[in-house]
This record gives sequence, C-alpha cells and structure tokens, in this order.
Amino acid sequence: MDMKLILPLILLQAILMVIGLFDLLKRDPSRIRGEVKWVWALVIVFVASAGPIAYFIFGRKQSW
Repeated sequence: MDMKLILPLILLQAILMVIGLFDLLKRDPSRIRGEVKWVWALVIVFVASAGPIAYFIFGRKQSW
C-alpha cells in the first residue's frame, strides 16, 4: 500500500483527536453532556475519526 494515500488520513485523525482532547480539557464539566470528561476522552481516542466528530456534535452543550 502506498503511504501517500494513507498519510493524509492518519494526519487528519491525529488532528481531530488533538483538537477534540484540547477542547474537552479546557471545557467546564457543566458544559459537557453527561458531565463526565473521561468517558468523552475515551470516545475521542478509541473510536477513530468518529469519536472526535461525535464529541463535537453530541458531547458539547450549546452555549447560546
């Protein structure tokens, strides 16, 4: 398999994971659904690309 095809996907996954974890760490627990940060951290890390996306869509409470 050619690394030129796989490398962008690996980089995208790593970027999503880092951004998701950074946002989770700085966010107040009262602004997270379920108010349990460690569960969302496990989802972000272990559910491949869908984990960070699920956190951004479902994990954060709206602030408006």
